[in-house]
Amino acid sequence: MLVILRALIVIPFCILVCLLGSLYCLFSPRNPRHAYTFGRLFGSLSPLFGLKVEHRLNPEIKVTGNCIYIANHQNNYDMVTASAAVQPRTVTVGKTSLLWVPFFGPFYWLTGNILIDRNNKTKSRDTIYQIVEQMKKRDLSVWMFPEGTRSRGRGLLPFKTGAFHAAIAAGVPIVPICVSNTNNKINLNRWNNGHVIVEMMTPIDTSGYTKDQVRELATHCHQIMADKIEKLNQEVAEREAADRKH
Repeated sequence: MLVILRALIVIPFCILVCLLGSLYCLFSPRNPRHAYTFGRLFGSLSPLFGLKVEHRLNPEIKVTGNCIYIANHQNNYDMVTASAAVQPRTVTVGKTSLLWVPFFGPFYWLTGNILIDRNNKTKSRDTIYQIVEQMKKRDLSVWMFPEGTRSRGRGLLPFKTGAFHAAIAAGVPIVPICVSNTNNKINLNRWNNGHVIVEMMTPIDTSGYTKDQVRELATHCHQIMADKIEKLNQEVAEREAADRKH
């Protein structure tokens, strides 16, 4: 019964946001402020899924300037956990296939996000340089999922190098964003689905890396994020165990 109630609220809400949001964005199409605005809106859905989401934003971001955010990509629930961590003038990068998702696809494009064809390596390389150009031209930061797909409980997958090529080429730092485990955590027929922590880490300076050291940078970031996610999962487990005792 609870899953039906949630569906009756969430599905119409998302459709309305996509439809009305698309109309709203037509007045200033692809303005980067839209991603921040609607990211907060989707993030407000987390209590409806029985989640207590804690966002730990890094105060250094206020003085960092433009950057590349990289986050672990677990499942569709990232929309209500990580999205509220999107910062002003930040757009995301997604697959071109998203454009064909009913309601959401056109909305995603109109909010200023960037679509790339990951199946075409030549186009993907060109897109990296387009991203760098747009960052400089439009004063943007970019949010990317370097795993390239949802992990679905397989742990932090190996990173593709696009985000790191872009960071080095643009001369901007990388800011890892780690989300504690949500795989098999959310039962839509259960009121309380526990805690999720979203933590923005210290910016990683890329000025010491060259384009020939992209894989080294990707490996370094992967290790930092894997260690942090493990610690977050442990913290969540301890917190939920304490909740059960009370």
